[in-house]
Amino acid sequence: MLFLLVFLPMTLLAQNSLKVKVKNVAHSTGKINIAVYNSSNDFLSFNHAYKVESGQAVKEETMVEFTDLPSGTYAFAVFHDENANGVLDTNFLGIPKEPVGFSIGKMKTFGPPSFQECSFQINTNKEITVSLK
Repeated sequence: MLFLLVFLPMTLLAQNSLKVKVKNVAHSTGKINIAVYNSSNDFLSFNHAYKVESGQAVKEETMVEFTDLPSGTYAFAVFHDENANGVLDTNFLGIPKEPVGFSIGKMKTFGPPSFQECSFQINTNKEITVSLK
């Protein structure tokens, strides 16, 4: 019983890592930006992401890692910031001009997928591969 009282809280607070392998990176200019969300509130609002990481774009495949993620439900969005201006460039209709990807869901004809369509569970270290489109 003492074992449960001591170690159960530690497992609930366990920190996990998430490695995101981004494929179909067209070239090595700019950055690969990834925003991780832990709720549907403000999903895809880059300024309200739970965690944000970026890495130098590497042609064909770029790896970006998140650390210290508590166990839970997450979703992420990734884009290749080709001109390194820090924002996802879009046309006048709001359609991305730079390559994007999502943790699980795919871009729909008339907009991005929802948090629920992109969400996944994490309770241990995890690696997810996503392709830019």
